[in-house]
Amino acid sequence: MIKKGIIVLGLLIATMGMSIQAQQFYNVLEYGGSNDSTGLNTEAIAKAIDAAADKGGGTVYFPAGKYITGPIHFKSNITLFIDAGAELHFSDDFDHYLPMVESRWEGTEVTNFSPLIYGTDLENIAIVGRGLIDGHGKKWWGYSEVTIRQQKEGEETKWQKEFKRLNKDVLAPDLPGWVERGFLRPPFIQFLRCENVQIKDIKIQNSPFWTVNPQYCDNVTIDGVTIYNPESPNTDGINPESCRNVHIANCHISVGDDCITIKSGKDRSGRKVNIPAENYTITNCTMLNGHGGVVIGSEMSGGVKNIVISNCIFDGTDRGIRLKTARGRGGVVENIRVSNIVMRNIRDQAIVLNTQYAKTEPEPVSERTPQFKNIHISNMSGTTNRVMRIRGLEEMPIENISVNNINMQAKSGFEIENAKHITFNNVQVDVENEPFLQAKNVHVLNLTSIQNNTPKDGRPMLVLADVTDANIQQSFPSAGTDTFVELVGDNNKGIFIHGNNFNNVRQTVKGTTAAAIVTNNIEAQKK
Repeated sequence: MIKKGIIVLGLLIATMGMSIQAQQFYNVLEYGGSNDSTGLNTEAIAKAIDAAADKGGGTVYFPAGKYITGPIHFKSNITLFIDAGAELHFSDDFDHYLPMVESRWEGTEVTNFSPLIYGTDLENIAIVGRGLIDGHGKKWWGYSEVTIRQQKEGEETKWQKEFKRLNKDVLAPDLPGWVERGFLRPPFIQFLRCENVQIKDIKIQNSPFWTVNPQYCDNVTIDGVTIYNPESPNTDGINPESCRNVHIANCHISVGDDCITIKSGKDRSGRKVNIPAENYTITNCTMLNGHGGVVIGSEMSGGVKNIVISNCIFDGTDRGIRLKTARGRGGVVENIRVSNIVMRNIRDQAIVLNTQYAKTEPEPVSERTPQFKNIHISNMSGTTNRVMRIRGLEEMPIENISVNNINMQAKSGFEIENAKHITFNNVQVDVENEPFLQAKNVHVLNLTSIQNNTPKDGRPMLVLADVTDANIQQSFPSAGTDTFVELVGDNNKGIFIHGNNFNNVRQTVKGTTAAAIVTNNIEAQKK
């Protein structure tokens, strides 16, 4: 038996050796590259990629050292291996990112500066290793946010002139913005229409614009990546847009805008392309500085569906989970599940579902009307300013939302407006300043086993206005609860309150009581 095991092991080692030997490495130093911070390595890297591609693919290898380069353009079956101790520093000379290439910028298809790492219509591509890539975005940030903004009427740079020449027929967003101004910072990593994309273990910093931005790609894995961008404009971390089958795991992100954002195009341009973002998993990630931890939208005109966010920590972001859109976008966001989340020191809201991200007037339902539906949040704890805000449109309420097993401390509780089929179950939030929940224009509201351990005199636990068909049950309000439910106005209907323990409640219902049915509750004996 021992001899047979040795033979099998020997065969395994031999097979592994053949596999390792077959793996082709192309060291950029052997193609004229320099790793001593001198010279520009753009051409040497391109030669190494071409040599690997000519052999059907391989690994372009960067040993330890500091490399200066312009844009890197991928080919199929290529892996960039940036070894521990290797640093790729990208030039901040704007001319190095010419000629302009096909791109997508904040959901609008354009021709623009080349992304720092770029590829179109490829398969089997990867960026791996324990090294560093630095986008040196500071010059880009200052130029776009100061120089371009301060231009006088009629002034144009050569880059703006070239952009406008190439984008005469661009389908611009409904609202004026940077597309019309003609100077758009490039994303750091942008792959278009690629299959089998992997980015693993590297550190990325100082992106000119969005950092990791695959577009129209299938089977994307981003694993173990660290992204650091200091306070800076629109330097989102990971933005997979209109992609399919995306896996984001074990990442550590601290950036100048949103940490992870799921998008699918903006307004008319997004509806014209009409490619959804679908089948994403986001797990085991830590998000620090950023406007949002995980954000869907606001560019979501192609639709977003089948998203799982789990086992993540948000520490110090402005918001935790944020879904945002507005009239004019169109598109549907649906089938979203968020679970096992810890949030700490969230500045604004832990959860936001907002279809009124931009101020607009009600309009008839059309292709411009966005929808949020089938969103389920469970097993969340932490500290925040406001726990949750749900804000739908009058003409298109947010629909089918459930919140389960929540335990948080907050200054403000839940706000719900223009929604239907909302369910809370086993939700404990110690609210400092406001009612536990305020609901306006909500149809079908189910509240089971809700709790606030920090009641205050004169403050109701629930405030309902224009709510129809509410079922409130199995709650045991804490001692000191002044009023359990305050009904505002005359349009509340079908409010059914039953199976609760009101021994600690001074007043069960306040306001217009004709719409409320109070039955089968344990109430304090009135003396």
